Amino acid sequence: MDVVIYHNPRCSKSRATLALLREHGIEPRIVEYLKQPPSRGELEAILGKLGFDDPRRLMRTKEKVYKELGLDAPDADRDRLIEAMLANPILIERPIVVAGRKAAIGRPPENVLEILPS
Repeated sequence: MDVVIYHNPRCSKSRATLALLREHGIEPRIVEYLKQPPSRGELEAILGKLGFDDPRRLMRTKEKVYKELGLDAPDADRDRLIEAMLANPILIERPIVVAGRKAAIGRPPENVLEILPS
């Protein structure tokens, strides 16, 4: 099974999640999403695999750009939120691990163990 981690090497949780995967014998495909943001299709697929209807659940709402763009407004619709993440990948929560039809956010890193093959 292909395992992918959407990774930010400057983030301690992301580094810890990558280390945890490796401790379990998994060498994931690493996507440094700040350098290579996901496409709209990939982001939609990740939201689906996470089971999130509301894109805000995948957003770093404390980032300065979140407020600057007015994304905290109750009328910010799904398309606007997704477009903001694509244009400003710093808004995407990290790390995200995708394994087959499932995904998990590594906060805490142990969350990803639930989606890994046994």
